[in-house]
Amino acid sequence: MTVASSSEFVSLESIRAAAADLVGVAVRTPLLPVDPLSDQLGTLVFVKPESLQRVGAFKLRGAYTLVRRLVREGATGVITYSSGNHGQAVAYVAKRLGLRAVIVMPETVPEAKRKGVERLGGEVVIAGRTSADRYNRAKELAEQQGLAMAPPFDHESIIAGQGTVGLEIVEDCPEVGTVCVPVGGGGLSSGVATAVKSLVPTAQVITVEPEGAAKFYTSRQKGERVVLERTASIADGLITLSVGVLNYRHLVRYTDRSVLVSDAAMREAVRFALDRLKLVVEPSGAATLAWLMAQRMGALTGPVVAVLSGGNIEWEGLTDLLGGAS
Repeated sequence: MTVASSSEFVSLESIRAAAADLVGVAVRTPLLPVDPLSDQLGTLVFVKPESLQRVGAFKLRGAYTLVRRLVREGATGVITYSSGNHGQAVAYVAKRLGLRAVIVMPETVPEAKRKGVERLGGEVVIAGRTSADRYNRAKELAEQQGLAMAPPFDHESIIAGQGTVGLEIVEDCPEVGTVCVPVGGGGLSSGVATAVKSLVPTAQVITVEPEGAAKFYTSRQKGERVVLERTASIADGLITLSVGVLNYRHLVRYTDRSVLVSDAAMREAVRFALDRLKLVVEPSGAATLAWLMAQRMGALTGPVVAVLSGGNIEWEGLTDLLGGAS
């Protein structure tokens, strides 16, 4: 496998520059202790709840970093393709900066995420079920309407913006031993891994994916970036067919291990977060927590930090997921 040269990687300096730009825009989410898991694993365990971020997910960080750059380059309107959270983030940023935003979403988009885009002033266009369907429609509309493309993960500005999550983890827990981060297209995971490994080379970075969407897990096994034929999971934010090209390079270089979790485990993690942590987390956001809940005493070097990537699930979605209200 050919590894990209250092010039092809997002630098720690770029992540720090993104962090400076995000002051007053992104919420600096805390590290919250998880005492039951600390007892279970025999080391301190924290979660970083990006579910508390503006628009309910980490995506704001990368979206702002990229869209601000596009504005500097002359953009007056933006378009993206998204299963939900990135779309909401782009809509929010566009509204904040006075831009038009068009968001291409799948037929299967959860109602909460579609309505979230609309509340923020984004124009929703529905296109197919796969990321390829959404991308092709967005590309067509961008050309027709003169809109700047704001991709959800495969872009250096996205990686730099999402990397601010990792920067904050190390600033708040300099002795961090293990960081667990979910993988969809790879924007968050590649950014977090880059920041953490650049600052604490001894830390272990573990990527977590659904069993039904094991694109990076499979890529790591085969030694090359793969595109899956299909994916399926309740974690709608993690079911891309592949990680991005740039994201793959970062993940290969900066992560140590890839693991999978079942839908049943993520469902239980959503319940655990609600019952024990008093946090509303969507299945995609609960993937890391789901994996940690299955680990044993001494399995990981601590302190351990799990990134909870988002919380864009509302009452009906929660009751459907957890078996109805009681």
